[in-house]
Amino acid sequence: MSVSEVCTREVIVMRRDETIMEAARLMREHHVGDVLVIEDRNGIQVPVGIVTDRDLVVEVMALGLDHMVITVGDIMTQDLFTAKDSMGTFEAIQYMRSKTVRRLPIVDEKGGLVGVISLDDILELLAEEMLDLSKLVGYERKKEVRHRR
Repeated sequence: MSVSEVCTREVIVMRRDETIMEAARLMREHHVGDVLVIEDRNGIQVPVGIVTDRDLVVEVMALGLDHMVITVGDIMTQDLFTAKDSMGTFEAIQYMRSKTVRRLPIVDEKGGLVGVISLDDILELLAEEMLDLSKLVGYERKKEVRHRR
């Protein structure tokens, strides 16, 4: 299964020059823990950074900085790791682990934003797969009982 099948496609995006106050408002409004910072390149939205709720706390609030003037471009993680939409889910898990990231923007062949996959998305997928496997065991038992009567 590719990450494009699992990723969240409704991503909250911002431009570098928007304030972190707006980022916090959007995170609250949309019940998310991050916003992706994008640039338009030839009409394509390309992810260039990410700001998380943790960034807001650690980089701004804990230091007592003015949240009305600091922009998402000032505090965004610029070394952004992305994955192609064709990457397999398990390959993405290994990649996220090797880069120690909880969120991975998904891009198409042109670098355009497709979505984002998070640790939460992957845990939910794995839980569903495990549930399906555990149901299979029960179905097999019932099948055996029916055939041996």
